[in-house]
Amino acid sequence: MITLSADPYAKKARASGFRSRAAYKLFEINDKFVIFKKGQQIIDLGASPGGWSQVASRKIGSNGLVIAIDKAYIQEFKEKNIVIEFQDIFKKDLDTFLLENYGKSDVLISDCAPNISGNYDQDHSIQSMLAQRAFELSQCVLYMGGSFVCKIFQGSETQEFVKSVKERFRTVKLFKPKSSRKQSSEIYLIARDFISDSE
Repeated sequence: MITLSADPYAKKARASGFRSRAAYKLFEINDKFVIFKKGQQIIDLGASPGGWSQVASRKIGSNGLVIAIDKAYIQEFKEKNIVIEFQDIFKKDLDTFLLENYGKSDVLISDCAPNISGNYDQDHSIQSMLAQRAFELSQCVLYMGGSFVCKIFQGSETQEFVKSVKERFRTVKLFKPKSSRKQSSEIYLIARDFISDSE
């Protein structure tokens, strides 16, 4: 078992000023799939402590905006293109709040995960709920052609979830970053080119 102090990605994150080792997962995803572009508006669900927001901030530049959303505390960022919204992602009118305050976005990213209980079926079920909620929001807040990235756990509900995402995005891929812990069942879904109901 690798301790946090011996984890090379955790050490690298601390040295580079990123708030979590998860930052390197998003770097890998973007390197492979080119999710971000300069000037985009990004929604980061379950953003605490903020590692993914920091990566997105760097990739979109000063003319872009990252909306970091979490009900958990997020320390203020030094990056000027990140705003924090303390919101529960399951809040019924979250999509309306985002549209009224920020308009539509280019990319929705979600590294949401449950507090691991050790009961895999339970953890997988909760993770599936989180991913489904992120997918629901993506359909409300993204521009046509937008992108969606979220964490899922491999298990009984994965195939059906991927199938449903494929109905709304032209390209859907699964990817496990090298920076994911080997023992982890997490995998990332990368969906690009959001399409409307009428297409």
